[in-house]
Amino acid sequence: MDCLFCKIIAGDIPCKKVYEDDNMLAFHDIAPEAPVHVLVIPKCHIGSMDEVNEANSGVVAKIFEKIPEIAKMAGVKNGYRLISNCGPDAGQSVMHLHFHIIGGTELPLHVFPDQE
Repeated sequence: MDCLFCKIIAGDIPCKKVYEDDNMLAFHDIAPEAPVHVLVIPKCHIGSMDEVNEANSGVVAKIFEKIPEIAKMAGVKNGYRLISNCGPDAGQSVMHLHFHIIGGTELPLHVFPDQE
């Protein structure tokens, strides 16, 4: 498999870890969009939210249970944005399910241009 995140999980590519256990890895994004920008990924390969199913949803549930703690470990104090892009049209660039924890500052509200 030629998956960037699977290579990070395997230790073939280094990362700046925030948290790791048997189910997930959380690490700092290499191109942060805010003072805190952490990626949380399952250790089992799930391509995107479209591939979450009965067999792997338990891992996703564990990630959601741990995200508040990971956000605090990363330095979030007053809230964060949680993002998971699903597919190329949504901007998913690595086809391995991942969640962006973005915070550490007041984040702007994004408005779609046709709704202004």
